[in-house]
Parts: sequence; structure tokens; C-alpha cells
Amino acid sequence: MSGEGAPVLKVQDSRGLRVAVIASLWHERVMDGLIDGAQRALKEAGVEEPALYRVPGSYELPVVARGLAARGYHAVVALGVVIRGGTPHFDYVCEAATMGLTQVSVDTGVPIGFGLLTCDDDQQALDRAGLPGSKEDKGYEAATAALATAALLREINTVKH
Repeated sequence: MSGEGAPVLKVQDSRGLRVAVIASLWHERVMDGLIDGAQRALKEAGVEEPALYRVPGSYELPVVARGLAARGYHAVVALGVVIRGGTPHFDYVCEAATMGLTQVSVDTGVPIGFGLLTCDDDQQALDRAGLPGSKEDKGYEAATAALATAALLREINTVKH
């Protein structure tokens, strides 16, 4: 796990941004930490009443992200965790969710905060979940990245040439 080189993003004012969080139901303890971190980041940035939607698993994140982007959300935070098992299923789910979320963001122009943990074991997920004793808070980071990108897009779209 490397936190080296990570930017420190501070989003001062996100008032007026409509933000949704979508989170997988798998691995409840890890997901609770990721959701708490994302919601804390959104609150600190001034986002009022972010929506929270739960999906069966990480594979379903992209289709719901697309639906939320189409409903006028300025940013979506996608949270999930996939833990490696003994079959290639891990690879398929991780690749499909990653490529799907990327496609949604590029196609719609809506930033997607990428909070999909892809871990070799439970401990790696717990270390990234923002729980007491965790080394990282990927839910917080994903929400902050989505907000920073949405704020930058808002700035770009208001520039007059």
C-alpha cells in the first residue's frame, strides 16, 4: 500500500453540486467505512443532502452510475470492494467495474469518484476502509476527487473566451 505521492485535495465550496454515492452491499464492515468517509468528505465540502444508493455488488456500479449521471447529478462516488478468491471471477468483476465506470464518466462528462477497492485479502480492504485502525480512507478520497473534478469542470464551463 502506498500513500506516497497522493495529492492533498481541499474542496472549499461545493454548494449547489448534486452528488450521489453508490455503494455495493458486499463486505458490510468495509463498505460502512467507505460510505462514512465519502459522506464526511461531502459534508465538509458543503454538499447538501447527497443521495445514497446501494447496489448488489461492484459489477452493478457502472449501470447505476450511468443512470445517476443521466438524472443530472454533477458527480457520483462509486464505492465497492472485491477481494481476490481462487477463481478468475475477481479479474472479471474488477475489470468490468473499472472499465464501466470509466466509460460512464467519459461518455457523460460526469466525474466518478473511484472508490473500488481491489484487494488480495480482507486485511488489505480493512486497511483502506477508513475505519479505526485503517491506514487509508478511500471513501473520503474518492468523494474528494469527484468533488474536485466537478468543481474544475464547473470552472471550465464558466470561462468565457
